This record gives sequence, C-alpha cells and structure tokens, in this order.
Amino acid sequence: MQWTNKGSALLLAGALLALTGPLATAGTPGAPRGPRAVAEPAEGPDPIDFAVVVDQSKSLADKDLARETEAAGLLSQGEISERSRATVIGFGSSEKAGQSPVREVCALTVADAAGRERLSDCVQLLNKRDAARMGPGTDFPAAIRQAVTRLTQKSATGGAAAKAPAKYKVVFLLTDGKLDVSDSPEYGTDPVSRRSNGERRLTEELARARAAGVQIWPLGFGTEIDRAALTAMAEGGYRGTCSAVPGSAPHMRVVASSADLDKALQETFAAARCARISHGTAGKPPADLSVVIPPIATDGSLTVSKHDPKVRVTYFDPAGRKVPTRGEFDGSTFEVGGQDGPVEALRVKNPLPGRWRVHIEAPEGHRDREVVVRAIWQGRLSSDVTLDPASPRPGEQVTVAVRMQTRRGVTITDPRQLAGLAVTAELRGAGFAPVTFRLADDGKAPDRRADDVRFTGSLTVPAGATGDLRFTTRMSAPGVTSDLRPLNARIAQGTPLLIAGLAFDRATAHPGGTVRGTLDVTNNDSGPRVLRLAVENPTPGAELTVSPATVTAPPGGSTRIPFTVTLGGGTPLGELGGRIAVVDTGDGDRVLDDDFLDVLVVAPPTWWDRWWKVVVGGAAVLAVVAALLIAQAVVRHRRRDLTGVTLELRGDGRVLDSLTVRRGQSVRGSFPFTVDDAGGAPPTLRRAREGSSSGAHVLRRTGTGQLLLRPRGGARVALRQGEPVGLDAYELVVRGGGGGTGRGGRTDRARSDSGYDTDTDSGFGVGYGSGYGSGSAYGSGAGAGFRTDDGLGLGFGADDDGSGFGTGDGSGSRTGEGSGSRTGDGSRSRTRTDQEARVPWPRRFGRPRRSGRSGSGAGDPTTTDPGAGEGAGSGTTSGTGRSTGTGGTTAGDPDPNF
Repeated sequence: MQWTNKGSALLLAGALLALTGPLATAGTPGAPRGPRAVAEPAEGPDPIDFAVVVDQSKSLADKDLARETEAAGLLSQGEISERSRATVIGFGSSEKAGQSPVREVCALTVADAAGRERLSDCVQLLNKRDAARMGPGTDFPAAIRQAVTRLTQKSATGGAAAKAPAKYKVVFLLTDGKLDVSDSPEYGTDPVSRRSNGERRLTEELARARAAGVQIWPLGFGTEIDRAALTAMAEGGYRGTCSAVPGSAPHMRVVASSADLDKALQETFAAARCARISHGTAGKPPADLSVVIPPIATDGSLTVSKHDPKVRVTYFDPAGRKVPTRGEFDGSTFEVGGQDGPVEALRVKNPLPGRWRVHIEAPEGHRDREVVVRAIWQGRLSSDVTLDPASPRPGEQVTVAVRMQTRRGVTITDPRQLAGLAVTAELRGAGFAPVTFRLADDGKAPDRRADDVRFTGSLTVPAGATGDLRFTTRMSAPGVTSDLRPLNARIAQGTPLLIAGLAFDRATAHPGGTVRGTLDVTNNDSGPRVLRLAVENPTPGAELTVSPATVTAPPGGSTRIPFTVTLGGGTPLGELGGRIAVVDTGDGDRVLDDDFLDVLVVAPPTWWDRWWKVVVGGAAVLAVVAALLIAQAVVRHRRRDLTGVTLELRGDGRVLDSLTVRRGQSVRGSFPFTVDDAGGAPPTLRRAREGSSSGAHVLRRTGTGQLLLRPRGGARVALRQGEPVGLDAYELVVRGGGGGTGRGGRTDRARSDSGYDTDTDSGFGVGYGSGYGSGSAYGSGAGAGFRTDDGLGLGFGADDDGSGFGTGDGSGSRTGEGSGSRTGDGSRSRTRTDQEARVPWPRRFGRPRRSGRSGSGAGDPTTTDPGAGEGAGSGTTSGTGRSTGTGGTTAGDPDPNF
C-alpha cells in the first residue's frame, strides 16, 4: 500500500503519536490504572544544575581515580530532583599538540530516569586516561571555565528543565593536589611565568563564576593538598546560598584519602542543595542493609555504593513491603537508576518514613567488596497559617501562627525534626512596602507554648494598607525548605458589624468519629447574616465534613452555636492537618475567624483495649483458684503419703520384724505388703510387687490422714498408731509417718472416749506439728492440754471421778471422792520421726481452732516413751463431784498432710 497524499501521511503520524503515549507506559510497574491527579513538577524539590569536575592528573593512582569515578556517580544518581541537570568533566593539563586540559565525559544532562541511565554509563569514562589527549598536570582554571560554560548554557532540548531553569548552579571539584601548569605552554614560556599566569587566570575564572551565579565547592584528598588555594576557590565563586542555614555557603573540605571521598562528597552535595544525609549500614553480599528516612522527608534517594555492577539490590519500605523500582506504590513514586553500574540509587517521592531495608545479593566471585547504603533527602514542607484577627484593620496588630506538614499530610509535631529551623513571614499588599517579621516557637508571647511546633509572631498592619493582604512564610533548616504557599486576607474597614470566634479544643478521635467545637457570633447588623463553616487545607484522605455547614446569626445579639467535625473512615492516623474557618457569605466569603484542627487521630480501640481489665482480672481469679486446687491436691497427696511409716509385726509380745515405707513406695496413699513365713522361717514383712496387691495386705491412708488396713481377703479396719491389730496369726502395729495431723494440729478421732490425739493420755498431736489443743469430748482420765517441745504439759480434765490437774510427765494432783494420794494414769507412748523432730519451735503453734473440754497429760516426745509418774494430792469432797474442764484452746502448725 502507498500513501499518496499529504493528508494520509498526517493521519498516519497522528495515529502513531496517539498510540505512542499509552503504549510507552502500559507496561510500567505501578502505573496508575485510572484517572489520577498528577502533581505539578513545582511540588518537588528545587532543581539545581551541577558539574562534577574530577582531577585525572598523573599523581592519582588507579584506585584513586576509580574512587573519584564512583563518587561522581553517587552525585549523578543520587540527585533528588528529576528537573536537575548534571555534567561530568575530567581535567588534567595541555602540554603538547593534540592535548586538551579538560575532557567532558558527560554532557549537561537532565537527571530524569533516562538521563540518569546515560549518566551512569558515561561517568565510567573517567576511569580511562589517555596520555595522548590529556597532559599530566592540574589545570584548575581550564576546569572551572569548562564547568561554568556548561552550567550557564541554555537547554537545547526544551522540556521541564528549560521551562523551569535551575535557581542554583554548583561546581563540585575533586583533586588530590595543587595548581600545576608548569609544563603548559599556553600559560607562558617558563615555569615561573606559567605558575603566575595560572594563578591570575584562576582568579579571573572565579570572578566569572561569581558573576554567573556559580558556586564552587572544592573537595581535596591526600596529603599534597593546597588548602589555601581550595579556600580561595570556594570564596571566589558565587556566595549565595540555598538557605540561611550555617554550612550552606560554599566552603572547601579535605579528607585523608580517596577512600573517604564518597561519604564526604555526598555530605558536601547535601549542604550545597539544602538537603541532608542519613548514613546507613554496610556489609558484604548477601546481606540486609538499612537506612532511616525521617517523617519530615518529602523527597529522597537511597544510594547504594555497590562497587561491582554484579551486585543486585532489592528495596523494602518500613512496613516490610518490597517496593517497585519504577512507578507508584502506596502514595510514593519510585525510580531507580544505575542498576548496571557500580553505583545505584532509588529516587523516592513522598517516602514512607522509618527504617528502609536494602537487600543485596551477588554471585560467587563478586562478594568481596563492602556495600554501603545512604539516603539523601529533603523536606519540602507546606505551611498552614492562621491570622488573628482574620480580617485586620489598618494599624491593627495581627498574630500569625504557622504549623508545617509534608505532602503526605503528616503534620510535624516533633520539634527535634525541625532543630535549627528559622521561620519568617512576609506581608505584602497595596499601600505599603513589604514587611518581614520573625516567627518563633519559644513560648514567649504571642507564642502560646514552647516546642509545640507552632511558630507564632505578630506585626502591626501598616496604616496605609488597602484591599488584599498576602502573607508568605519561609522556612530554612538543614534539609528543610518551604513551599512558599501564600495566605490571602482582606483589610476590614471601620468597625465590623459581625464578629465571630471559633473555639476548637485539643481532641483525640478515631477514623469515622466526631469532634466538637463552638462558634460564638455577635451580629450588630440590622438583619440576619448567613455564615459558612469550612475546612481548609485538610490532611489528604481525611474526608472531613462540618455540621452544620451553614448557620444563621440573628440580628442584634450574640449567639453560641455548637458544631461537629466528622472524620471519614479513611482518615490517616496521626496529627490531623488543616484548619476550620468561618466565612461571611454575604461579604464575598470574607474570613471572620479560623483555627487549627487540633485533633490527634488514633486507631479505634480493639476488643482487647476494651476488655483487657476484665480478661486480666478473670485470669487472675482463675490462676488463684487453680493454685488453690493444686495446693489442695498437693496437701492431700502429702497427707496420704506413707513415707516414713513403720510396720511392726508382733507375736508373743515381741517384735518379730519391721518394715519402713520409703519414698516413692506409697502409690496414691497405699502400701501393699506381705508376711513371708513359709518353710518355718521367722516371719518377715516384705513390700508386695506392683500389680500383686490383690494377694497382699494393704496399708492405706485417706485424704484426711486416717490409717486403714485391708488384710488379704478381709475387710478394712481403722488403725491407730501404736495400737496392735490382728493380722493372720500375728499382730501389726503402725508407727510414725508424716501424715495424721491437720490444720491447727487437728487429728481424726480414733475412738469415742479420747481427746483429739492418737497418743494415750497425751497432750496433743501426731505428725509434723504439735502444740496445745482441746478436745470436744470428755477425756478418759486426762484430755488434751498444753505441751511444750520437751514433753512438759499442763492441762485440766475431767472424768467420772472428778476433775484433776496433771503436769510434766503425767504426775499431778486431783480432787475426787475422798482424799488420799493417787498415781497418775498419764503414762503414754508416742512415736515421732526424725522429720518431726526437726520441725522448728515456731511451727508447732497455729491459729486457734476450737474450745472444749480438756484434760491434762504430758510425756517425753521420744520414740516409745512410757512416761509414768506419780502425783500426790489430797482433796476433800462432799459427795460425788463431776466437774468439767473448759476453756482449752488449740494452736499448732497446720499439718502439711491435712
């Protein structure tokens, strides 16, 4: 097919152009899929034009030249504005025909995505020195002349760089030596004149740079540096700065060696373009490196000094998500450069603040160089301004308050992020010259509170002011610039008929919640006035609505009107930006008053936030109950434990054999045993094997401490310690053991005519505890009384013969029927284990248990102690007397086996 007319050709060209745009971006990762407002380039950081001028003289070793090359690559790749332009120039000297003192390896190139790739490639040409085309000397004048010429030329390609030329032009000069043109014929006929002419020409080139507005930032390395010459170069160029921050004026810097060049050059570059550097970590691949980007940053680049192009880099944001190397993701825009070079950088617009992770990998044989990550960033803040009064009169004092927020809508609340910040405001309008005044956050009037990151100042509106007013705030700090967004106001003439005041106190709210405020209005007009409440400059995504949106102020009085501000469900967490204003709809929407939205947005409370106290309290109760149950189970287990119990086999009034239960032999409070008397051998007590208890006798202790014996094939019978019970043709006596007494020294009643004791006519207790106690039944001859550790006791008791009193080892006196002497029947026997003997004295007493009738008795607490004694006494009775001893108390250490 042939296109035969001009119209057809134009149609084809138009179709191709129409297709080129969408096809060029269709495959871009993260590209927007629907309509989206694109930020104007002016919202980004201010562009700069810069030249990296690199010394290639013979005094540099190859490794030094390689490090210079990488340092130059860091600047070209790490530049944070896509509208900036960069050129890279190598220099030496010209000493013979065919040589040039300069070599422009990279022409002036816009540092957008495509431009950074070109810069990444061409900067590598610095590594190649050609002695035939460049001499070995150091011609500073020629280098500066070439850089200034390139930076002052206009863009021939058009585009954003041509429409918005850079405000600042900077030369970064790297060198290891001093001016050396001694062999350059163009400077004279002999070394002396050449040096003199070289210095003169350098002065001329610096003056030219100053006139063209080009800054000179020299950076020297090594020990042969002429510091005075470098200082003269820094001070000879343009002295204008990007801010009033100390250190932003051009100055020279010297480092020890080329190994420190990359770090020093990036710091110098940051100072020159009012940015800041965050130094990250270093490591050899494979490794995870990290660097922190603060909340104040709005534009930045993560630079990775790889040294080896084989190193591959993956980037993760502070939320742990892998971010694309091209396109948009979660409100940020990404663009990588230099992936195939020794230096790589990820440019990020609206970065997520926090610690970024940079993962590096490399194939075998490419893992010996240490990789370093840094971030160069700048915070371009927008100012949110309020005036009080909102419409001032000429000659009236006005208070201006400013707070800052990033493009992400993050309101800055940490004063440390704005350390060194200087804020000024400028007032312009008709009828007066511009007025500049300072704003401060020092807590001094009119500032309400220090370090609340609200800068406040005041001035008097010039008396000649008429019409509109325009307030513009300027911020300057390391790494911080201002968007110079103005606030417009209108002069009020005469006494206002309508006065309004907003009150909006500090509040905390959740997304979807509401906050309250009040509007006080005084209407001195003759008719009603309609006012409108509006939210201005809100945080992006806040979706704020005011209710009521309009109010009517009745004439001739004051009115207080409550209102609410509702937050949308998608309102970002953090300090809410923006302000609320009340405007007079009848006066061209003139602002009557405004105030900051002083709201902290926090996440809604979770189920745990609401009920954690109940959950913790319930868990504590359950824990206590569980502990009590466990303690009770442990106590019952200990009470049932038969460890230490001795079984005596008796026959014909003598002990035939004995067997003591050892630890671990009492399973669930039972101890099976047998009597081995086969073959006419002496009877022997043996522990029965596990699983054979059905053919054995079983001694068992209950949870209450009572001893039970189940003879083989017989019924269970209750046992009392020290009392024999029939077992086949023998008798069995049980002694000792750790169980038997309970809380407060209480034991089970083994028979109906005894006190609370298993001893015969004893004071108190068996087991680990002992003390004094009382029984609740009549004692037989003597009841329970007070007993000390050595067996001495006192007590009162009663029997059918009368009351009596016993002491010590059972002797005592009593009164009964008639008079005379009586031998006390307080003899006793008692068995106690070694464990009981070690129970300390304070543990032998517990809390009072009960009162009741008591007897007396005591005995020496040794194993089998018949403590018989005599008591002499006399008494006189008149008839049969029966008395009851009362008032006994019980105290003793609680038995652990209760």
